[in-house]
Amino acid sequence: MSGAFVICNQQGHYWGKSGQWVTGAHGGQVALWEFHDDAINTLFELGSKDTELRGEVLSAQTENGKPKNLTISEHPLPKIDAPVTETPLEIADEDPTD
Repeated sequence: MSGAFVICNQQGHYWGKSGQWVTGAHGGQVALWEFHDDAINTLFELGSKDTELRGEVLSAQTENGKPKNLTISEHPLPKIDAPVTETPLEIADEDPTD
């Protein structure tokens, strides 16, 4: 058994390997950092994109490369915004009255 670091937000969600928040129910989805400084840097980057984020870096015990004994968040995960799709530009030569 060894240790690592995880990032947790104010609702008890953990930063996931997929680049989104996860509840912690599945340890394999939670991102791990070997060094505290690396986790702090990632938290800083996340906070610069989301100014309402109140996160912290926590020490976690790991087993087989996965964190164990994480507290599972009871709060719903934040909704993911749908990707913006581009609409084709109108052709400038077309007459809008046709």
